[in-house]
This record gives sequence, C-alpha cells and structure tokens, in this order.
Amino acid sequence: MKILEFLSDPIIEIQEWIIQLFTNWGVAQEWQTFLLYLIGSAILGTSALLITLVLIWAERKIIGRLQDRLGPNRIGPWGIFQPVADMLKIFIKEHIIPDEVDPIPYHIAPIISVASVLLMWAIVPFSDNVRGSDLNVAILFLLGVGGLGELGVILAGWGSNNKYSMLAAFRASAQMISYEVPMAIVLLITVILSGSMSLGDIVRSQNIAYIFFLPLGAFIFFIASIAENGRAPFDLAEAESELVAGFNMEYSGLKFGMFYVADFLRAFTSSVIFATIFLGGWRGPGAEQIPILGFFYLLIKSTIIWFIGVWIRGSMPRFRVDQMMAITWKFLTPLSLALLIVISFVNKLLVNSSQLVQIGVFLVINIVLFYIGYLISNKLIKEKVRIEVSSHERALAQPTNIFTQPNSGG
Repeated sequence: MKILEFLSDPIIEIQEWIIQLFTNWGVAQEWQTFLLYLIGSAILGTSALLITLVLIWAERKIIGRLQDRLGPNRIGPWGIFQPVADMLKIFIKEHIIPDEVDPIPYHIAPIISVASVLLMWAIVPFSDNVRGSDLNVAILFLLGVGGLGELGVILAGWGSNNKYSMLAAFRASAQMISYEVPMAIVLLITVILSGSMSLGDIVRSQNIAYIFFLPLGAFIFFIASIAENGRAPFDLAEAESELVAGFNMEYSGLKFGMFYVADFLRAFTSSVIFATIFLGGWRGPGAEQIPILGFFYLLIKSTIIWFIGVWIRGSMPRFRVDQMMAITWKFLTPLSLALLIVISFVNKLLVNSSQLVQIGVFLVINIVLFYIGYLISNKLIKEKVRIEVSSHERALAQPTNIFTQPNSGG
C-alpha cells in the first residue's frame, strides 16, 4: 500500500521523508523550509537544463524531417548523443573576449538570459499539490521575468561594443516589448475569467479548458510567444544575411552556449505556460486522485504545443522587420484589445449562465472578431500594395529599343 501511495505522488512523499530527516537531525523549522526550497530549486533548474539536451536533439531531428533531411544521425543511435557532443565542444572551446567590451553587461547578459527562463518554472503547477511557489500575482511575475529576458538582450548588444550587435539588440528588444503587449492583454482576459492571477487558481477554474472559451486569445498568445522568443519566422534579431548572428555575435564558448540553451528552453517553457493557461495544465482524468498523472498530462499538452511551434519554425520563411512589427501593432494588439473589452462586458452578463452557454457565446464572439480583424488587415494590405505599385514608373518599350527596332541592315 505504501508503494502505491509513493508512486501516486512521489514528490510529496520524498518531501515528507526529507522533512522527517531534518527533524530527526534537530534542524530548526525555518532552516527546513529554506533547505527544502534550495533543494527544489537545484533539482528543478538542473532538470530544466538537462531537458534542453533532449529538446535540441528533437527539434533538429523534426526540422530535418520537415525539410527532407536526416538531421543528427552520426553520434549514437539516431544521433541522440549529438547534443552531448555539442555540449562538450562548448565547454572546451576557447573563450574569446573582444577588446574594449564593457565587462559587466557583457558577462552578465547570458546569465540573465538563462535565469529569466528558469525563473518561470518556479510558479508552474506541475500537479494539484506540486509547484515551486503558488504566487497570487503569478501573471505579473511572468511579465516581469519576461522583461528580464529583454534586459539580457540589451546588455549583450550594448556590452559587445559592436554596431551590428547593438542594432540586433534594438531589434530584439523592440520585438519582445511589442509582442508582450497583446500577450499581456490576453493574460488579463484569463484573469477576468478565473478571478485570480495565481496559475494554480487559473488551472483549477478550468473545468473546461479556456481554449474553448478563447480560441482567438489562445491564437494571439501563441503567435506572440513565438515572436517574443525570437523564433522563426520572427527571428529578425539573428538574421544572418543582415546582422551576422545578432546580439550574441561577439560571444563564444560557454557564454554563447548559455544563449543557445536559453533559446531552446524558452520555447518549451512558453509551451508549458500555454498549456497551463489555456489547456487546463495538469488537469485530466484521475489527476486529482493520482497527482503524478497531472505531471504527465501537463507534459503531453506542452509537448504538443511545442511541436506545433517547431513545425512552424521549420516550414515558414522569415518575415521582414516592417511586416513583423505591423503584425503586432496593426493586427494582434487591436484584436486583443477588442477581445478584452467584449469578453469583459459579456462575462458580466453571463455570470449566472451555464458553462455551455458561455462557451457558445464566447465562440461566436471570437469568430466574429477574428473575421472582422482579418477583413480590416486584408484591406490595409491591398491598399498598401496598390499604392506601392501605382507609385512606381514602369519601364516601357521605346522605339529605339534594339529588340523592337526593325532591322535596317542588309
């Protein structure tokens, strides 16, 4: 019986065993709490970094298949040890520091980039009773930690003392800040529906996943998260044809590896946040009775969303910088604002209605708003194309053209 209890909720059982061990050693209560948080942080951070090795291999393999390539296939069966080889190469690679860099921002930028991603895992509810911290302002915490990622980008470009790196840092920061606006607005809608900013409360309030209430909101959040992470097709900050390698161009060795890890880990972390907010997180059949099932439900949902993001990355061409900014300011942001206003008003009217009625009304609102936004954006695009075409003079065949002039020779 004890074995079944352990398997149903192993993390809590291990936690109680550690507490009992500390109590037997005579450790004070406040030190027990501190040590438990320290052990949990170390395990969570290490696990997240180790997961990155799997993510790198899987993403390279999936994109290879999407583009009719093999992907990693040399080191180990199916190339599974390729990320390990890359990691060892980064650890032993020569660490080059360019002359005249600003040392403090240059050295601290990669640390901030990785830390900003790892901090998000502290508030994710992995099951009904397993989480790092159940903050009652978790949504604000997410937005604040996202700002730390932008700070790392700016410091990397500024501290490198390189004009190309600085230009890429400006692009990246403008991109991240711009796409955080519709993301924050959509998060505010979920706060209105759940009545709380705690991720634990948001998950518990989803008897029916919020993606059925807010398919348009989920779409906006998904696109904004891809763009904020700087993933293709929004990877203008590292456009090789324009900016060599972006804000991290002057980095090598382990510091470059930290940016590399932050990129792949941030993509999966955004998928976990999406699954938590819109797909019910750990909720699923039997998850409340057997908490370990909640962890697997969250993992499956997050992996599906992550795969869709990888699919997009391997299939779509890169947007131009003006197109990228137009998408958020002319389409996603107005659409999210309209959705916020309408949902807030309708939610008050339907506060005593059944969830099925609410789903039906909200679905109609989402579809109508998306259609209106599509019509408006399509009209703006057509007008812009018409103006650009009509404003340019077209080359016309002249009588003296050698290809149209009659042959006067013998």
